[in-house]
Amino acid sequence: MKVIVLLSGGLDSVTALYHARENHDVIGTLSFDYGSKHNHCELPMAAYHSKKLDIPHIVLPLTFINDYFQSNLLKSGGEIPEGHYAAENMKQTVVPFRNGIMLSIAGGFAESHGAEGIVIGAHAGDHFIYADCREIFLAVMSAALREGTDTKVEILRPFVEMDKGAIVRRGAELGIDYSQTWSCYKGEELQCGVCGTCVERREAFQLAGIPDPTEYTEAED
Repeated sequence: MKVIVLLSGGLDSVTALYHARENHDVIGTLSFDYGSKHNHCELPMAAYHSKKLDIPHIVLPLTFINDYFQSNLLKSGGEIPEGHYAAENMKQTVVPFRNGIMLSIAGGFAESHGAEGIVIGAHAGDHFIYADCREIFLAVMSAALREGTDTKVEILRPFVEMDKGAIVRRGAELGIDYSQTWSCYKGEELQCGVCGTCVERREAFQLAGIPDPTEYTEAED
């Protein structure tokens, strides 16, 4: 199947890219510059892995999200909360219907380029706070894209029932250099180690039993 991969440059999407390359014909990777505090840290990682695999990489600007949506993840929002990824305060980082918007655009992009599938790295850990990462949403969205495109585009979600530790183990099998991925929401020089996504990243390597190559600002307690 010809597919495109939604590639943020984070751990999950990079693993999804390498996984997809083993199972499909990846004709392109698609990233979005939507005004998140860490976009400038993630996008170079997406470009790095696309170039390494010799796959065309496209970055689409979605500046209206930063201008008009409310979320602390955005440059226009407040401070990034710290703590566990599943904690209540992490809801402050939800960008309303972000995946719905991006998948809709990706559907048109895929059809324009003759692709039949869109690969997304959503996983079980996302379900706590992100409604548009849950399987019930992704299944319905996939059905909508199939009905709304001539190429019958569907959403492929290989990790939707996996935890992040399992994703790291899969990435290790694929030989991924995880030092060339970005998770931290703060978007500083180093990944902070204490925001929700950094805490989840650290836990993932511990669960996988694989050394974490990430340099963090805050050492682990």
